[in-house]
Amino acid sequence: MLVFRDARRAIDFYRRAFGAEERLVMPGPDGRGVMHAEIRIGSSIVMMGEECPEYPCKSAETLGGSPISFYVYVEDVDRAFENAVAAGASVTMSVAEMFWGDRMGTVQDPFGYSWSLASHTRDLTQQEIEEGAKAAMAGTAGT
Repeated sequence: MLVFRDARRAIDFYRRAFGAEERLVMPGPDGRGVMHAEIRIGSSIVMMGEECPEYPCKSAETLGGSPISFYVYVEDVDRAFENAVAAGASVTMSVAEMFWGDRMGTVQDPFGYSWSLASHTRDLTQQEIEEGAKAAMAGTAGT
């Protein structure tokens, strides 16, 4: 479950950035804010809510970042990446072919969460992946 200062703003961003579908939004007990919400990104359900002073849950915004990152498979990574950046995400790593068989790029959303977007482009053997990893770690970009 992701925590935000303003979950409605996050839902709107994810709709524009990732084509998220709003499934459920429950207002807080006082009728304001969002106590619980669910969105669907592709086939994945993401639950979220807002910071609540009565509970020790803080947003990545309040904490100054998050150790959490997401790896999401999409049909067209280049288009999904462009949509995310156009919606306000910051580029962390441009889209490129990866040694493990995915085409992948990473963005950070305006709320402090990191999203790797990927499309699987080729099936590789374990040996090919290991060789690609060695080449990548050596800086020779074994894609």
